[in-house]
Amino acid sequence: MPIVIDKDIPAYKILTGERIFVMDSDRATLQDIRPIEIAILNLMPTKETTETQFMRLLSNSPLQVNVTLIRTETYNPTHTEAAHLEKFYKNFSDIKCRRFDGMIITGAPVENMEFEDVAYWRELEEIFDWTKTNVTSTLFICWGAQAALHYFYGIKKHPLKEKCFGIFAHQRVRDGSIEPLMRGISDEFHMPHSRHTIIYAEDIKNVPELKILAYSKRAGASIIKSLDNKQVFVTGHMEYDRDTLKKEYERDKAKGLPIKPPANYFADKEMTEVKMNWSSTANLFYINWLNYYVYQVTPYKL
Repeated sequence: MPIVIDKDIPAYKILTGERIFVMDSDRATLQDIRPIEIAILNLMPTKETTETQFMRLLSNSPLQVNVTLIRTETYNPTHTEAAHLEKFYKNFSDIKCRRFDGMIITGAPVENMEFEDVAYWRELEEIFDWTKTNVTSTLFICWGAQAALHYFYGIKKHPLKEKCFGIFAHQRVRDGSIEPLMRGISDEFHMPHSRHTIIYAEDIKNVPELKILAYSKRAGASIIKSLDNKQVFVTGHMEYDRDTLKKEYERDKAKGLPIKPPANYFADKEMTEVKMNWSSTANLFYINWLNYYVYQVTPYKL
């Protein structure tokens, strides 16, 4: 089944070129099924790249998915053209009376700041509260996961001496229980990370409402969920493209920042070829989330 997006958004042309089944809203009205409604609060500066990455993953299931892109009102991003935001994004005030089957809240490059010092923190608090009543299941990514764990459960983030940057092996937590979110995912899998802070696993274990599903010796707890399945926290970036870390490395290096090449990432000494070993896990994870945590439990009438 297709993902339903505006045919003028750049992602439409990109995904169509990749032979991914996308559909515009006019054609979708002819489909005699209820599509899944997914909201994406995009806090990343590279909005067009990020929205395409998540749309690519959401399009790989048999479900028809309507995507609503959301931006903050209390902070105007400077890396994306205003015309793009005006045409394709809605403010939270525009959609706060709606209900959604699922929501994704992305990461943001503000991890070295205290949460309360982030320009849009008060607005984000309101959105966090809103997800509890208006969204069936919310997926929090990287800084978004750290922010939500802090807000809902009082869990602190901690600075790292060296940036957690690269592709790291992760282990599934196998405790004998059946976890639909991890169904089909190997006992060991890989995930990109790019952050300066970490959440301690022990702090998560001290919260009875939370459960760690996967962890990494280098990157820490990587997939966490609430016991009611309404909140899923991913501390890495399964959605990243093949060259995303390469671009981040070149960007930081050009700025003169202390950055090492991403670990376990380049396949050659010249750092031109990238070993992409996380895409299958990413696709399966998002299919599982849409199927088991959204589609099978969301009400037919929102």
